[in-house]
Amino acid sequence: MRAITTPGTVLLLAAVLSNVSAARAAIPQKKEYLSEAEADKIRDAGMTGPRIVLYAKFAGDRIKKLQYEFAHMDPGDQKRTDRVNSLINSYAGCIDDAADLLDIGIEKQEDIREGVKALQAQIKEALPYLQDLAAKGPERETYKDNLDDAIEATQDAAKDVEKASKEMAPPPVRRKPS
Repeated sequence: MRAITTPGTVLLLAAVLSNVSAARAAIPQKKEYLSEAEADKIRDAGMTGPRIVLYAKFAGDRIKKLQYEFAHMDPGDQKRTDRVNSLINSYAGCIDDAADLLDIGIEKQEDIREGVKALQAQIKEALPYLQDLAAKGPERETYKDNLDDAIEATQDAAKDVEKASKEMAPPPVRRKPS
């Protein structure tokens, strides 16, 4: 059997292939900031409230690791800047995902009180630390943009927590037996 190719067919094939490769290049690759074990815990949590608690915990872990990095500075460590930026980005990712789950929990009318408390506590602890880093952290220029994004994400999450506190369903009323 003999294939017949016309100039139009070849041009059409070339156009389709170039569009496919351009579309792949335009899709941003999601950077994984959770370990496999953390992702499994999120999946296994099931409900929105426990997931928010986990994301808040993971965000706190990133802050502790960041504090460790700054406490144990090694001037000869070439990868330190990458680790610091990665931790800041991971923190922001956890906070963003937790804040997104607040809206989902309210929409589904789930009990997210524990998640709101955990996220609120994490924000209360992390925001002053991040703002202090922005003001007087060592080598600020190497992580300034990511830190600014993390501070903004934390401030946005604080607004979402406040909004969720007002909008979440009231707790169930327990009636005393008569």
